[in-house]
Amino acid sequence: MPSRFELANAIRALSMDAVQKAKSGHPGAPMGMADIAEVLWNDHLKHNPEDPKWADRDRFVLSNGHGSMLLYSLLHLSGYELSLEQLQNFRQLHSPTAGHPEYGYAPGIETTTGPLGQGFANAVGMALAEKTLAAQFNRPGHTIVDHHTWCFLGDGCVMEGISHEAASLAGTQQLGKLIALYDDNGISIDGEVEGWFTDDTAKRFEAYGWHVVPNVDGHKVDEIQAAIELAKANADKPSLIICKTIIGFGSPNKQGKEESHGAPLGDDEVALARKQLDWPHAPFHIPEPIYTAWDARAKGKSRQQEWEARFARYAEAFPEQAREFTRRLKGQLPAELATEALIQQSQEKGESIASRKASFEALNVIGPQMPELLGGSADLAPSNLTFWKGAKAISADDASGNYLHYGVREFGMGAIMNGIALHGSFVPYGATFLIFMEYMRNAVRMAALMGQQAIYVFTHDSIGLGEDGPTHQPIEQLTSLRTTPNLCTWRPCDAVETAAAWDAAVKRHSGPTALVLSRQNLPHQERSKTQLANIQRGGYVLKECDGTPELILIATGSEVALAMEAAGTLTAQGRAVRVVSMPSAYRFDGQDAEYRESVLPAAVTKRIAIEAAHADYWYKYVGLNGRIIGMTTFGESAPAGELFKHFGFTVDNVLEQANALLG
Repeated sequence: MPSRFELANAIRALSMDAVQKAKSGHPGAPMGMADIAEVLWNDHLKHNPEDPKWADRDRFVLSNGHGSMLLYSLLHLSGYELSLEQLQNFRQLHSPTAGHPEYGYAPGIETTTGPLGQGFANAVGMALAEKTLAAQFNRPGHTIVDHHTWCFLGDGCVMEGISHEAASLAGTQQLGKLIALYDDNGISIDGEVEGWFTDDTAKRFEAYGWHVVPNVDGHKVDEIQAAIELAKANADKPSLIICKTIIGFGSPNKQGKEESHGAPLGDDEVALARKQLDWPHAPFHIPEPIYTAWDARAKGKSRQQEWEARFARYAEAFPEQAREFTRRLKGQLPAELATEALIQQSQEKGESIASRKASFEALNVIGPQMPELLGGSADLAPSNLTFWKGAKAISADDASGNYLHYGVREFGMGAIMNGIALHGSFVPYGATFLIFMEYMRNAVRMAALMGQQAIYVFTHDSIGLGEDGPTHQPIEQLTSLRTTPNLCTWRPCDAVETAAAWDAAVKRHSGPTALVLSRQNLPHQERSKTQLANIQRGGYVLKECDGTPELILIATGSEVALAMEAAGTLTAQGRAVRVVSMPSAYRFDGQDAEYRESVLPAAVTKRIAIEAAHADYWYKYVGLNGRIIGMTTFGESAPAGELFKHFGFTVDNVLEQANALLG
């Protein structure tokens, strides 16, 4: 039987060999954390390599994702479908063993990590999802949701500001099944961190309400075991285990130094490390007894079968809840979800209201029909209007609710939402002002990268928010959202398009959606049955003219009403003018060429785009012969009406631009 040191050395050998072969990568963290990983994965982690999506598995997150070979080694050794050949192709094109763990590339990767600290925040989201799902479905004598979330993190993760946001909320919510193991090796790329990082991390996390196990020797099995047992026994607080480790452990000349952090050790040093670790095997060779000792398939299958037996008893006692649990687990929508009816009702009602208020009304219809919605706001619920009538706040004492008060933590909110979505059985939505998307920008990008169904409610969408001024008036944010791959962005012009946007977010797009909504009231637009159906195509003809148009006005949000009024005047002057509402350029660009041509005929080159956001985005639709009425500067502080006039969002300016274009 191999020793535990030998089992850990298998991780070290695979990691240094793969990095050396790729001629790039980070061998230091995997070599330093190998002993911690061996104890966790072999003695504590509840998982089944033959079913990586088992509902009640523990979640494992490698927040310091640059040490990706640690995770790939663990997956390979324990029996997941990740071959030795794939490890040998580390960091190569189309390989599942990318430079950082990528969700969906290989089984067992729970989240994409690399931007430091975000994996930790994802883990908080996963633990929140576990606690809430357990509160919603577990019954006395019938526990079907009961798993831990484990997170490895390094000095960089702890330094990043997002770790403060996420750790603070995790402590407040008393996430007792969240256990983080901190690789406290004192080294980052620039060298010894004591020159720029002298926090008392233990006291900091204790102040957040965490249970902290300090000063654990990360190379001694008995200390690691004892620390993990202490953490598991503490059910009322999340736990941080601070493991003192040596980066690059086993490398005679580079261990404990920054040279082992982010570069291959070199052939000579790898050979010396083999001698020091007493690992005489050739590169990428793992002896069969070590594979056998690592293999977690039989144990994992047994634990899953035991859970399935428990679930069968649960289903017998609570058949309705079991069916609902299974539906949510599979990501199936409720049969009664009637979002199309919501669109029709909004059209018939004909309200002229702010799109943020229309979003609130949509939530009051969708919320009762879709219990997997898990909402939240970054301390702006009264402004974002996301706390719908059936919303119930989640608290440390009662996690059975459906709404999370994130506090002023936009970045944390975005990354925690990603963790909730990745956990499964929930569709998270979170809200803030559009301008504060900037704080959570990278979390939004990560949701798009992973294709996760997170819904962002971004209100106060333009200079129309008025007196708060340029610090709060978004200009360039819409372009940033629209140019993010996989992110479906909507800026609706009235309550009807807002209902359609929610319909798309919950039913028609498996990835993230951004709903960009107004503070001010927006006038209702009348539509035919065909126009109503075409909203879901992202861009459609809202006002048609007789014959071929000589001018096309394209607008979104509050500026659609402006375009419609200007078009009415131009039509009265004998001009053939078409108005195109473009609530979602993402959806429009995804339509077939024939439909796009029917809306924006190539022959009609005289076009004006109107939007109170950065102008440059619209050149893709108006071309060099068109014009754009948009923003090229920051805003100002003044009432909204004065601002729209000051920046040229008036009927007179549209008419002036149109007549100059038409000649």
